[in-house]
Amino acid sequence: MFRLFSYTIPVDDGAAPNPFQGMCSLAICKPGIRRVAKRDDWVAGLGSKNSHSGDFSGHLVFAMRVEEVISLKEYDRQAPARWPHRIPNVHSADLSNRLGDCIYDYSQPSRSPSQRPGVHGAGNVETDLGGENVLISRDFYYFGCRPISLPDYLLPICHQTQGHRSDSNARYADQFVAWLRSLGLTQGMHGWPDFMVDWSGCDGCSIRRLDDQNDPPC
Repeated sequence: MFRLFSYTIPVDDGAAPNPFQGMCSLAICKPGIRRVAKRDDWVAGLGSKNSHSGDFSGHLVFAMRVEEVISLKEYDRQAPARWPHRIPNVHSADLSNRLGDCIYDYSQPSRSPSQRPGVHGAGNVETDLGGENVLISRDFYYFGCRPISLPDYLLPICHQTQGHRSDSNARYADQFVAWLRSLGLTQGMHGWPDFMVDWSGCDGCSIRRLDDQNDPPC
């Protein structure tokens, strides 16, 4: 039996989730989900009333079936060989490289992980590390600035409050996956992130940080 986690995305900037290079990962933000999600669970990111481009409430921004759950430390260890594009390079002309979510460097075993320059700053460290794990999938659908409307019978998985839902979604989980699969879409990106980070003075996103701090345990 799988679980369906749903939450509202206040700022969809392409970092959390990170949908680039044929892979969707959730490595920063949403610590409450990352700590407990298991393989074959689904995570659904829902639009906000106050999204950058307008009212996205009642819409699906992304959905991913969790295929792999690994620790942040293991994510960093495997990154050079398996997903080098996830190591952020804030000077790259390629947006997907700037938004890399492998931002914690565990190469010094005697020290706490250091934070690489990236979309998050010092104010995000406690929340990010509190999630413990990284969720990885290649079975995902990312709509970004082109979210799709949920059918009326799935609207109960939506909410505009902070945190997320999981147990209360149990009756809708199978219906959600069946609806999503029935669309006949290819896995991957179907839209671009809704919000572009200002790299001239990035220190994480205060709106998203507030959401994460109120992310309850499941």
